[in-house]
Amino acid sequence: MKIRKMQEFHGTRDFITVHATMSAMFESKIKKLKEQIRKEKLDAVFISSVSNIEYLTGFTNFSKDEREAYVFVGQDFGYIITDGRYSEAVKDKVFHLTLFERGHNKLTEELLKKHKKDIKNLGIEEDNLTVAEFKKVKKHFKNIKHFSVSHLRSVKTQEELEKIEKACQIGDLAFDYILKKIKVGVSEKEIAGELEKFIKENGTEFSFPAIVAFGKNSSVPHHQTGSTRLKDGDIVLLDLGAKVENYCSDMTRTIFFGESSDKQKEIYQVVLEAQQKAVEFLNSKIKSGEKVTGAEVDKIAREYIKSKGFPDIPHSLGHGIGLEVHEHPSLSPKSKDILKEGMVFSIEPGIYFPDFGGVRIEDLFVLQKDGLKQITHSSKELIVL
Repeated sequence: MKIRKMQEFHGTRDFITVHATMSAMFESKIKKLKEQIRKEKLDAVFISSVSNIEYLTGFTNFSKDEREAYVFVGQDFGYIITDGRYSEAVKDKVFHLTLFERGHNKLTEELLKKHKKDIKNLGIEEDNLTVAEFKKVKKHFKNIKHFSVSHLRSVKTQEELEKIEKACQIGDLAFDYILKKIKVGVSEKEIAGELEKFIKENGTEFSFPAIVAFGKNSSVPHHQTGSTRLKDGDIVLLDLGAKVENYCSDMTRTIFFGESSDKQKEIYQVVLEAQQKAVEFLNSKIKSGEKVTGAEVDKIAREYIKSKGFPDIPHSLGHGIGLEVHEHPSLSPKSKDILKEGMVFSIEPGIYFPDFGGVRIEDLFVLQKDGLKQITHSSKELIVL
């Protein structure tokens, strides 16, 4: 009996310790949010996107397909707004924000009206809020401007990095697994199905539907996986990612089936070198202590590919990743984003020829104090199956 009580005591103590640690982490995020609110000369923000609500609360059960919650934060208040379907679960998991349980007789607008007199300038996610929702908010606040939480999310905590790295490990295993399934006559959809099966069997899920492109379909950067069947001489482009505790990975590999032509080999080598040059450039900037923007890194790979006589990359060189597959920062021609320690982003140059095919090589990197750390590790040697 004494042993059981002691075990219960230790279990309770461990729970309290974990709870205290989690609460402190999310309180810190809200503190940073309020600092950003002040910096942008706002009085409050109304957060609607599920990924940002999850980031600020730690609650992961809201659907991205329905509007089930908001977060409403000012300097002197902080609410998580949801309905009776989630209120009990929110009470058990979210301690740093006040629960406002909306319903048929208790509308979100009542809470907005309550704080109306203290809010002259309100921030909203204008790229997420619907027109109908905006009209309701606009009734109570005249001065509304766009507010982004993505900049706060771009520098990852150690816990976030560990989740992303685990997702990358599963992606690497999935790539090794799928190489054994690539055979003449197999369809793109069948390969995508095998990838999904493997990832689910490893206790996780896709971070996005896998892109599987055979032959000339590989010339479409975001090809919709279809019924095309594999034949000798085809390029095989595989773009896949896994998700661990809602944190995503993303990786692309291009391989060749049956044989590879001199042109295919040349394209592959130039794409690989373009990625390497972007990495080397960024590492040199980091080691010299210089600030570098996403546009500067993008330019290195883009200009190298063009210097070799190949067409311009039709997409950005890279993107941040975390709770969403595409988030801040951006590595693109117009990006002014300063790349900082703790950011995770892709570097993914590509060359594409309509009716011929394309090559893309994509890896994820963590920007560390002493340089980039690559966290996707599947082979980048030219593979011919």
